[in-house]
Amino acid sequence: MATTAKTAQLQIRVSADQKQAIARAARRAGMDMSSYVLERLLGARQSRSEELMRRLKHEDKRSYAFAELNDLLVSLSGPELRRAVATPPPASLAPETANYLAAMVEQACAAAGIEAPAWTQDIAPLATPFFGSPLMSLRLHLLANSPAPFRRRNVFIDTGIGGRV
Repeated sequence: MATTAKTAQLQIRVSADQKQAIARAARRAGMDMSSYVLERLLGARQSRSEELMRRLKHEDKRSYAFAELNDLLVSLSGPELRRAVATPPPASLAPETANYLAAMVEQACAAAGIEAPAWTQDIAPLATPFFGSPLMSLRLHLLANSPAPFRRRNVFIDTGIGGRV
């Protein structure tokens, strides 16, 4: 988690047993209690999105990683989404995969009313169209119905973030 100036304080009431349990868990994690609680609350989703982005490198896991990432992105509030997608994906992603991911993130950010992370602009759109289906009979449909962030990247699919086919 990025270190930022801490200007506010949060106090919660817990039982002595709960405090001891949190302290033990923090020690096991090698953290102080405040850092442990913040990581558990705020860092889990960012860690999860980073893990899913890494899984996109593996062709056999790609469709599942995209589905899980879709579910994660639509479940986040604006600030949570901003944190979850702050870290760029691995540079070793195939161009089609990187563009699909960038379009997903751009669409999720637009829906949440926040700016997409800068790393999405570093991914150049595809030089040749990529279609989500090999069926030639579907191409016109995909060309006409792909969400805008995907079309801008020359990726043509049936549905975008939040949708299922």
